[in-house]
Amino acid sequence: MRLQGILWLGVFALLLLAQPARAGDPDFIAVSGGVFDLGKDQTAAEGRIEYRSDIRLLFFKPFGGLMGTSDGGAYGYAGVLVDIFFGRRMVATLSFAPGAYAKGDGKDLGHDLEFRSQLEIAYRFDDRSRLGMSFSHLSNASIGDKNPGTESLMLTYAIPVRKLLGD
Repeated sequence: MRLQGILWLGVFALLLLAQPARAGDPDFIAVSGGVFDLGKDQTAAEGRIEYRSDIRLLFFKPFGGLMGTSDGGAYGYAGVLVDIFFGRRMVATLSFAPGAYAKGDGKDLGHDLEFRSQLEIAYRFDDRSRLGMSFSHLSNASIGDKNPGTESLMLTYAIPVRKLLGD
């Protein structure tokens, strides 16, 4: 509970210092790699691929993705994110996504429906691609009989879709 309080305090501080989201920021394909179940009993390698839309719904943007772990776990999800800019180069991205989880040979999170919340801090390059680190929490919000939850620490590279298409 103490870690969650610190995270919420950090989110609140980010929002106080934030600048509004940049108009015209592109859509991205983001690729991530890192550690699943960080510091706990069933640590595994984790990989993700996400599509982050440029469509704005108020200040939210939709996104979706797929995650897999080295022990056969998988998670498909879709949700919303908010980009918060600190000057021209630094971007904090807060996101939330419900999704379907399959444990494979890995960690039993207690339910098929899981919720991921994440904070990513990234450096923004001139071409608008981003390189960042993220910390996320995945749990079922106590809708299952058990709710062990898990944390992930990830390195992410997000590239504008137009750059992938050669525009």
